[in-house]
Amino acid sequence: MGITHTTITLGNPVKRDLAPLEVNALADTGALHLCIPQHMAIQLDLQEQQKREVTLADGSRLQVPYVGPVEVSFGNRRCFVGAMVMGDEALLGAIPMEDMDLVVRPMTREVIANPYSPNIPSSLAKGIWQGSGIGWGLMLAGTFTYDQVNNGHAGHY
Repeated sequence: MGITHTTITLGNPVKRDLAPLEVNALADTGALHLCIPQHMAIQLDLQEQQKREVTLADGSRLQVPYVGPVEVSFGNRRCFVGAMVMGDEALLGAIPMEDMDLVVRPMTREVIANPYSPNIPSSLAKGIWQGSGIGWGLMLAGTFTYDQVNNGHAGHY
């Protein structure tokens, strides 16, 4: 699949007087969280909220500072997350990418807005029942088929 980098903007939503940082981040769908180097956390004056244990690709574990909140922007999309302070480059994990409804195109190695929701980020709330349409949300999410929903086989979680 290859390595994919993308440009994102990081900011401190608590201290709007601080200039945001435009960074080239590794987009890694196999990682969960946003990770930033210490110098970025210092520049944005992000406060440590707690320590977190992180498992690295080689299986080793270490404790790192967890800072936040961090405002992450990609084009006209943004989200608010915490960040692990580690490494020497920014890493954009699956949680902020999902929150902003971004996808990685492996053939072109680029991050783009979800083409099925190009104007506004879309989200999925599985298990939400819509009025008398029992299980419609689950059917649309691909959890159950139309027949399962209409025959009453789509149970509650």
